Amino acid sequence: MDVMDTIKEQIENNSIILYMKGSPDAPQCGFSAQTVQCMMACGEKFAFVDVLSNPEIRANLPRYGNWPTFPQLWVKGELVGGCDIVTEMYEKGELQTLIKEAVAS
Repeated sequence: MDVMDTIKEQIENNSIILYMKGSPDAPQCGFSAQTVQCMMACGEKFAFVDVLSNPEIRANLPRYGNWPTFPQLWVKGELVGGCDIVTEMYEKGELQTLIKEAVAS
């Protein structure tokens, strides 16, 4: 399967997916750690892909989503954004609502 097809399938099959460096239990960069903290505080399960152990995804996801950096949060097939956007949404209470709605539907 082509890597772009793999990315598309991951995003379509997971209502909430975080592409990050490392794992939620062991983030490998500060931006991924901050994003995971916000996600965990929402209290819902989410899928993740460690882009450090998936170099093809790491190389191609920026083209797929037209977003150059990691982490990348995708909810219901839509790119939400990276660390700054996720953190800002969390601080405003918007992330919690988005995550709860994604899980409920």
